Amino acid sequence: MEDWQAHLIEQTRNFVQSALRDAESGHDWWHIFRVWKLAEKIAREEKADLFVVSLGALLHDIADAKFYKGDETIGPRRAQQFLQKQNLSEEIIRKVLNIIRYVSFKNRDEIPEENSKELHIVRDADRLDAIGAIGIARAFSFGGFKKREMYNPSVPPRLGMTKEEYKKNEGTTVNHFYEKLFLLKDMMHTPAGKRLAEERHRFMEQYLEEFYAEWQGEK
Repeated sequence: MEDWQAHLIEQTRNFVQSALRDAESGHDWWHIFRVWKLAEKIAREEKADLFVVSLGALLHDIADAKFYKGDETIGPRRAQQFLQKQNLSEEIIRKVLNIIRYVSFKNRDEIPEENSKELHIVRDADRLDAIGAIGIARAFSFGGFKKREMYNPSVPPRLGMTKEEYKKNEGTTVNHFYEKLFLLKDMMHTPAGKRLAEERHRFMEQYLEEFYAEWQGEK
């Protein structure tokens, strides 16, 4: 990465940290940081465009739609405004915005404008942060933020939801494992993503086994 690119990455980091200083803890700067570092690691393995991957990872949740009444235009718009001020080429901006628009799980059935390696890498990194030990912590953090029940045996998971149904879903946190988290392992694109997802997926399965046993007073 050239010096000017590294400098811009640092500026982007500062911009995102400031923008998300009051964010919910599952979607705050530290979520961005983990996705960014993991995406960089995968990008090096995949010999992808590290600059585009870094910008996409840093800006992918600059305005998560779930905190803006479902409006999916705010994030790309804020990212575009920031990037244009940095005098980047339209090609780089287009590639970064493509990542931001199509990285989300809820957009999994939409066809990206560019089905790029860089999009796959940031998407894998973002999905990896939704599973495993960190993923469990984030799920319960967001459930508490939304005042949702942890678990209710009388409320079954809603499988096969449409995008709009998923966006409006107010189910329990444990149901979220079945509605999203357990699906992510098989949605990875890169070898590194697939490898890491296997281990994190097993951890979630073990966690729920323990959770159910304790819930029933069995141990």
